[in-house]
Amino acid sequence: MAGNFAIGCGVMVTAGSLNDLVRSLQVSVAVGGQLISVAAAVMALGAPLLAALVGRADRRLLLTAALLWYAAGHLIAALMPNFSALLPVRALSVLGAAVFTPQAAAAINLLAPPAERGRAITFIFLGWSLSSVLGMPLHSYIGEAFGWRWAFGLVAVLSLAAAAGVWRTLPRGLHSAPLSWASWRTALTHPLLIGVVAVTALSAAGQFSLFSYFAPYYRQVLQADALSVSLLFMWFGAFGLLGNVVLSRVVDRFGAARCATWMMACMALSLLLWPLAVSLPAMAVVIVPWALGCFSSNSAQQARLGAAAPGLAPALMALNTSAMYLGQAVGAGGGGALLAHSGFAWLHWAALGWLLLAIALSTWLMRQMAPAHLARTAT
Repeated sequence: MAGNFAIGCGVMVTAGSLNDLVRSLQVSVAVGGQLISVAAAVMALGAPLLAALVGRADRRLLLTAALLWYAAGHLIAALMPNFSALLPVRALSVLGAAVFTPQAAAAINLLAPPAERGRAITFIFLGWSLSSVLGMPLHSYIGEAFGWRWAFGLVAVLSLAAAAGVWRTLPRGLHSAPLSWASWRTALTHPLLIGVVAVTALSAAGQFSLFSYFAPYYRQVLQADALSVSLLFMWFGAFGLLGNVVLSRVVDRFGAARCATWMMACMALSLLLWPLAVSLPAMAVVIVPWALGCFSSNSAQQARLGAAAPGLAPALMALNTSAMYLGQAVGAGGGGALLAHSGFAWLHWAALGWLLLAIALSTWLMRQMAPAHLARTAT
């Protein structure tokens, strides 16, 4: 969980400190958003490829090394003199995230008893929710008060601390059974399992069409000052944490698929209400459903895949993480293009379109994925 907290802080550091970053490096908001798109694209490609390469590695060594790489990358990024130098460093640093998040989920899938795997997986993803409660507001405030470089430096410190914690806590000799190419082929070609992965991609595209540009939206449209922006991020993160806590308690009772669909419906509700958020208090109300579903939906998706085919969990969780980051890249890139062309007016409608597609596909998959239908992929 601590590792996912550091990873989440690093993934969101650009969005949180975007206002100062674009001022400091003298680029537009749309260009600054490319840092989010490029990093997400690297993580999307890297998660399954690196999962195939590191399948035999000891999880304790692998997860610690991923966090150390992440720390070094963010420290170097903080020293870059301009946007052109920052972009490739950012792309390389997030390879640590591409390894850590799916392999942490696969490791907890090995450690937890079968009846508690859903709760265990959603528990470690509380780290992402905590990063939204603490990390995003801190990034925003530090970026506004001291500069974006200090926000990146904070991620490096958090990653080092998490690496030490993982090294001390995780048992030695924890290995996933290496996946054969046949297993990868099964994961990649099973239409229902890939459908679940596609739900994650669609949902992430919807979220990051607008989420990537929260900070400049708050500042430019709602005229929020630095403290107000930080408080809005903290408010969002608090309900994100609440959503994941509640999910971890009910996911095994109601089923991960149903929970994931409910959480995406919460986010869609916020996007429908978005035009009503014409003031800071109104925005605080409108973003609550989105926050409840933001991180819990992906936690439920991971649990959904782990339950559907436990034998393919390392591959499926890597693919799901890849889909999440692919959606981020598509959403942030498409949102940036809309922003450059017509400002903020259409961002929430584009986001809603992606989420409605995700909800429709998720609902259809729930009807198709009877336990007996997937029995052959569960071993």
